[in-house]
Amino acid sequence: MMSPTEPRPDAARARREVDRRPRARAVPAPAPLTRGAAVVVALLLALAGLLLSAGRADAHNALLGTDPADGSTVEAPPAAITLTFDQPAQALGTEVVVLGPDGATVSTGDAQLVDSTVVQALGTDLPAGAYSVQWRITSADGHPLSGELAFTATAGTAPAAPVEEPEATTAPEPDPEMTTQDVEPSPITETVAPAEELAEDEDAGIAAGTVAAIVVAVLAAAAVAVFVVRERRRSSGGRGDGAGPTDAGPTDAGPDGSGDGRSAS
Repeated sequence: MMSPTEPRPDAARARREVDRRPRARAVPAPAPLTRGAAVVVALLLALAGLLLSAGRADAHNALLGTDPADGSTVEAPPAAITLTFDQPAQALGTEVVVLGPDGATVSTGDAQLVDSTVVQALGTDLPAGAYSVQWRITSADGHPLSGELAFTATAGTAPAAPVEEPEATTAPEPDPEMTTQDVEPSPITETVAPAEELAEDEDAGIAAGTVAAIVVAVLAAAAVAVFVVRERRRSSGGRGDGAGPTDAGPTDAGPDGSGDGRSAS
């Protein structure tokens, strides 16, 4: 007969089952993005945006000066109008129109691009009065740029002096005994058009700006990744991996070997 003080076999078995269950490990929560990391990300993104916008702005031309200057007064109309820019313009779409005092067009021929200047020739025998210049160019990145200026001439240009024709002279008859020597033709050298060189330089400048922006973006992403990993390791460094399961104490087996005996005290 079982003593009233002895635990019942079912209760002892239940306690052993509870003690043998593994305890849940405490999983550290991922460290949130700190305020310092957020500031670093914002600064890097702002720097990348500035580099991209600066590359696009550098491709636009800017007018530095004109000859004659806007609003100036000259003694006589010049032979040409000169526009100076901060960088070479493209020939396609570049045009300069000069109007005389009577509103007639006095510019002749196409505008000439020389380095960073645009030169437009004027006609001859121009009167005194107010002149207006309307110009339009194509920037290095293809963006159109236009403007106008005006100047006043106090006197007209002097008419061109007549050119005296030389008197006709009779050429001496060639001596039949004289022989002609073979003349070797001079070699013809090809030159590269300035417009092609300028286009190559402009493409190289834009490509360099794009590569710099990509490099900055990649470095920014790498810096943020390293910063976040360090913050997470720092926040989880002092925490343990959690407690493992608790081993149950030794028990006495019952008479039949089923383990229904009492727990050791």
